[in-house]
Order: sequence, then C-alpha cells, then structure tokens
Amino acid sequence: MHKLLLLMMLITSQLAMAQLPQVYLKDIDGRRIDTSKLDNDGRPFIISFFASWCKPCLRELNSINSQYGEWQRLTGCRLVAVSIDRAQDVAKVKPLVSAQEWKFEQVLLDPNSVFLRKLGFQMVPSMVIVAPDGTIVDRRNGYVDGEESSILDKLKEILAE
Repeated sequence: MHKLLLLMMLITSQLAMAQLPQVYLKDIDGRRIDTSKLDNDGRPFIISFFASWCKPCLRELNSINSQYGEWQRLTGCRLVAVSIDRAQDVAKVKPLVSAQEWKFEQVLLDPNSVFLRKLGFQMVPSMVIVAPDGTIVDRRNGYVDGEESSILDKLKEILAE
C-alpha cells in the first residue's frame, strides 16, 4: 500500500511538472491549433476543460469570467477554455460561449478528449495552470464554489518566483 501511494505521488508530480503535449485541435472559428505551442507571452495561463452539459464546468467558468478582468490586471494571465463536447455536439459550443458572454481569448474543441487524456485527466471540469516557461505547475480536477481565490493566489505565486 505504501509503495502504491509513493508511485501515485511520483506520477502526479511528474505530470505537474510536464510540458504541454502536442495535440492538434480546432478553435471555435475552425483554426487549427497546436496545443504544445500555447503560451501567454511570458505570463502564466490557465487551460480549463469543460463540456456544455457539465453544470459544475459552467459554474466554474462563469465564476472565473466574473473575475477575469481583475485577474488579467493583477497577473496578465489568460484562460484557454477547451470543450470536450463530442463531434456531433461541437456546434453547440460557440453559441454557448456567446450566450455566457465569456471573455476568454481562446476556446478550443477536443471532441475525442485526446488533449484532456494526455494531461492525465478523465473527467471535467479539469484545469492546469501553466508557468511562463510552459511548465505545468498546478493541476485541478473538479470544482468547488469559491476555489477561484486559490487560483489567483497560485498565479501570483508563479509571478513572484
């Protein structure tokens, strides 16, 4: 049992310090995006996975959206939202983003959940925080109301390092 726990901790720490994997996705406007090249011009950024049918995902992104302007002012961060809606449902994503009035610069489509799985996640909502050098420094799975303050704290911590 102890060895299994140590192995799980090692795998988690390796995934946390990894670089972004290369997966080719499309954004909601049909442009092809290489996920390994996502960046934020030397500032931290967030990749948040969601699905249109996932209520906790929508609560999380709406909550972040309400604070997003302040986060950008304080940290220069940006958020890349990644939908895992299946291919037959991706047409719902762009109207959803518009209806929610999300201010995120980029929304990607991962209809086969390849990017999600390559980052070690199986479900949504899931999130990674990426340092300016492209290293994944934080991973979160699930959503708890009020968690946004800890995300902002992590972004500030990254900038202070």
